[in-house]
Amino acid sequence: MGDFTLDLNDDQRSVRDWIHGFAADVMRPAAAEWDEREETPWPIIQEAAKIGLYSLDFYAQQFFDPTGLGIPMTMEELFWGDAGIALSIVGTGLAAVGVLANGTEEQIGTWVPQMYGDADDVKVAAFCSSEPDAGSDVGAMRTRAVFDEATGEWVLNGTKTWATNGGIANVHVVVAVVDPELGTRGHASFIVPPGTPGLSQGQKFKKHGIRASHTAEVVLEDVRIPGDCLLGGKDKLDERLARARERAATGGTGGGRNAAMATFEASRPAVGAMAVGTARAAYEYALEYATGREQFGRPIIDNQGVAFQLADMRTQIDAARLLVWRASWMATAGKPFTSAEGSMSKLFASETAKKVTAQAVQILGGNGFTREYPVERMHRDSAIYTIFEGTSEIQRLVIARTLSGVPIR
Repeated sequence: MGDFTLDLNDDQRSVRDWIHGFAADVMRPAAAEWDEREETPWPIIQEAAKIGLYSLDFYAQQFFDPTGLGIPMTMEELFWGDAGIALSIVGTGLAAVGVLANGTEEQIGTWVPQMYGDADDVKVAAFCSSEPDAGSDVGAMRTRAVFDEATGEWVLNGTKTWATNGGIANVHVVVAVVDPELGTRGHASFIVPPGTPGLSQGQKFKKHGIRASHTAEVVLEDVRIPGDCLLGGKDKLDERLARARERAATGGTGGGRNAAMATFEASRPAVGAMAVGTARAAYEYALEYATGREQFGRPIIDNQGVAFQLADMRTQIDAARLLVWRASWMATAGKPFTSAEGSMSKLFASETAKKVTAQAVQILGGNGFTREYPVERMHRDSAIYTIFEGTSEIQRLVIARTLSGVPIR
């Protein structure tokens, strides 16, 4: 019987330490500046590209780590550095996962490299799913994709919102409705190549947190794209739609999987790891502060009220990491999420980040409430984890439905 271990191997530790060094030496010193500027930190992304941290090869290596821990380990260290800058570095990955989850080998080989560019000319990509009236309720999606038989092109019309890198991306991955009568089973994903006429950036959002990450609307007005920009190809889509129509006609619920959900299923443990990174950063800062800050002639950590908070913070962070690692290992090992383990990891880690960063602000007192100290920014950043890629409420719904087998609403 093989030995059970939660220790990282030598290669993983080496990669972790390398990423940690970049986060500490490059990201953290720039974090406050780019948070205030609310702009994409192109120079930091370029620095990451120069050392190979922002590249298809690096993320492919981590994605194919046989233990499943490569991606969560990477996310935790980057988001320990700074959530806004980290999201600017890894935001392209969601679009890449969208292609990996739904595309053909040829499409993956053609489009994913164009999402990153190279060290001399870095690019970013955007995954566009949410709409003004369709966030968690993907069934309310209105963006349409219609196939033009005469030209062999797809024509896209609609407005996407909350798109990371939306409008500034080199490549956009857009989820659209191809058959409204089939609900969520009538969706498909499309590549919009660079410079395609009709795609434009709408409103850029001024956000509470993760302000170094660009978030905007993407407007699609008669956007024409080649037929081979449908991820997975038209033959596969037609087969899937035919199965869905047949099942719907016989009282079934449709067939196949939803294009957007396939992407989110693959990314939820990674989002949990992001939350763990932010929570850990806040905890470590609060611990150091509590050790050095004196009141009434002694360090404030000598007070049980402070020490117990730190004990709880560390316990919750470690528990969150273990849930993330379990889900990541299960996904790599091909084990189904029979108890919604992916959603569990995202839910618990996200809620932990919000709680831990709030406790860090409290431990720092008035200092924690100012921008002179990083826990204020970490607390603002942490709010996003319980919202994007499935709110905490949606995660609870997924978990409850999975456990009960009942279509809870």
